[in-house]
Parts: sequence; C-alpha cells; structure tokens
Amino acid sequence: MAAKKKKNNMSKDGKLVIATNRRARYEYEIVDHFEMGIVLFGPEVKSLREGKASLGDSFGSIHRGELFLEKLHIGAYEPAMRANGDPLRRRKLLAHRREITRLHTKVQEKGFTLVPLNLYFDPNGRVKVDLALVRGKHQYDKRASIKSREADREAQRSMRRGREGRG
Repeated sequence: MAAKKKKNNMSKDGKLVIATNRRARYEYEIVDHFEMGIVLFGPEVKSLREGKASLGDSFGSIHRGELFLEKLHIGAYEPAMRANGDPLRRRKLLAHRREITRLHTKVQEKGFTLVPLNLYFDPNGRVKVDLALVRGKHQYDKRASIKSREADREAQRSMRRGREGRG
C-alpha cells in the first residue's frame, strides 16, 4: 500500500501552514497583526492536519470582552462521525485582555476590521491564527499594488535573462 505524499507547507521558522488568506492582502491594507491561539475540538484538529480548512470569508469579532473567529470553515473529520460539530461555528481566540481591549477600540474606529491571514501549526504542534487589523483599500490602491507587482516580476525576468545570456 503506497502512502499518500503530502505537500510540505513548512515555512522557514518551523510553522506548518494549513491555510492562507491571499485575498486579504489584496483587498485590505494591513495595519497591524497578532499571533493568537484558537480553541478547537479534537476532530477539528485532526481535520486541520489533513488540510481541510478555508479562511475565505472569515473575520474576527469581539463579544462581551472575548475575541472570536467567525465563519472559519473546518471540514468534517470522517472517522469522528457524530463528534464533528458545525464546520462554520464561532471559535474563540486566545489573547491577552490588553490586546482585546486595544483591538476593540481600534475596531470601533471607522474602517477597521479583523481578518485572519494565516492558519498554521507552530513548532510545538499548536494551531495558531495570524489575525490582522486591516483597513479596506480603495480601487486606486489596488491598481497601485498590481502595478508594483508587475514591475517586480518584469525586473526578475530581466535579471534572469541577463544571467542566462552571460553563461
């Protein structure tokens, strides 16, 4: 029986990336970001080890002085059957009281929101969320982002062509 080959998403600092929210970096201007733990059930952790997560529409919210992650989709872990909960349930984030009050005051300001950027396992095997305090970009900001990205790609291409021509 051949074992399934897993794609290795290990980053340089020992984090095993489960899911990333690439669209958030395009849609929003990142003001600040925080690393936080997340409260999960056993089958959810096993499902995350299989890579069954999506940060697509998820966002952070603060209720009664506690920080939550809303609409994080974690797929069902098949062997658990009945122990699987709602895949889109509200999940509590673990943060210091000071951080929560600071984030609460910022979110009350106009235009700020909380968006998860990454979901990953730290080197100790705990699930962490990289939560960002963001402000929405305007259309002209998005065009500037695209323009700078295209310029960087063109510079990389020309540098590659220059090295190949000398060889």
